[in-house]
Amino acid sequence: MKFFKKVSENRNKLMYPERFRRIKSRYFSTATGLALMMLFLPSAFATNDALTAINNMSTFVFAAIKAIGIILLGWGVVQIGLSLQSHDPSQRSNGFLTFFGGLVIAFAKEILDAVLA
Repeated sequence: MKFFKKVSENRNKLMYPERFRRIKSRYFSTATGLALMMLFLPSAFATNDALTAINNMSTFVFAAIKAIGIILLGWGVVQIGLSLQSHDPSQRSNGFLTFFGGLVIAFAKEILDAVLA
């Protein structure tokens, strides 16, 4: 059994040398980067006003932060539920910490607006 594995490994090495794997990896990274740049390019040139562009970027960043906070909220609820099922107090405290941390992260923009206003 080991003999057949070695033969197939050697055949793969002959067919795809390490150099070609690196080239393929670099090509994929470059293509992905260019695709992402082209995806965000229209929004960068959509306005002539710099302040509008900065406000749009701020809105996007806070939306991403809110999404992360909501994911943490959900994970905290799952941890709390599992801790109640297994009667594990340390998991319960971690669940509550994750829940409240997600709550603060999800409403970070509203908290900042209330503090700065």
